[in-house]
Amino acid sequence: MANDHGIIVREHRGFFEVETETGSYLCTLRSKLRKSLLYPDSTNKHQSVASVRRIKAISPVAIGDQVRIVSSSQEAGVIEEVFTRRTKLSRAAPGRRPVEQVMIANADQLLIVFAMTNPKPNLRLLDRILVAAGVGRLQSVICFNKMDLAEDEAGDISRIYEQVGYRVVEASAANGRGVDELGQVLIGKLSAIAGPSGVGKTTLLNLVQPGLGLKVREVSEITGKGRHTTTYLAAHKLDAGGMVIDMPGIRELSLWEVESEDLAGWFPEMIPYLDGCKYQDCAHVTEPRCAIKAALAEGIISSDRYESYVHLRAELVGRERAAS
Repeated sequence: MANDHGIIVREHRGFFEVETETGSYLCTLRSKLRKSLLYPDSTNKHQSVASVRRIKAISPVAIGDQVRIVSSSQEAGVIEEVFTRRTKLSRAAPGRRPVEQVMIANADQLLIVFAMTNPKPNLRLLDRILVAAGVGRLQSVICFNKMDLAEDEAGDISRIYEQVGYRVVEASAANGRGVDELGQVLIGKLSAIAGPSGVGKTTLLNLVQPGLGLKVREVSEITGKGRHTTTYLAAHKLDAGGMVIDMPGIRELSLWEVESEDLAGWFPEMIPYLDGCKYQDCAHVTEPRCAIKAALAEGIISSDRYESYVHLRAELVGRERAAS
């Protein structure tokens, strides 16, 4: 048996492919890592696994995690240790007592792809993803695809996010617009690619690197018996350098590790006004002499972004009340 360090590049049904300098290994998790997910009962002096009250997270590992493995053969091994994450993209998994679901670890950036039409962009979902990326210390790049089908409206939406400070790539898989810029964004970095289904991620990836998008789609969806489909994640190398992880289509995302009172700080355009309100605990919703609402009235802050903030804050407040 030999110790080795590597990165998790693929996961499926409890098995993890770890790429190391000496090769790739199909690994399982050491049982102690699974036990680390469990909250022990504080009233039990022995703190045994049998005294578990609830779990902390869905899994102790995620795609992109740097790990230490012990190889049992040239192709198999066991994950013994997970190293501290630089970045992550997390969400609250569904349930009465939400737990953390880490979707991606250690990515350099999150490329968020939305279509300008077919389907129409859900800007509230986009804003949720941007907040989640910020909380996880991920740099965000926004790509608006299908620009050729909605040119007039698209420019206004792009400017909203460019003025906030996000990098925006306007693309069209139909005419090749933005493809070179997108390729440059991805070179030399570990990039997670997120967005709803049907926005054209596969086609764009095929244009960036011929065959890449098809390879991603074939790996991501394995059709089983009947109508069951299992979707899982994998990292794919780029010929020009770097790797991409194409995430399954996101339809909803519940924020993790965000308190309602801190939410405004995750909207970059609101940060300069946080100390200008009359009340120190201003929620920026109904209070008088609110600096953020004043900036909204002057057109400095986008009404669409502000509505996303109000909607998200109400959701977080409801969750906090339910937990208390």
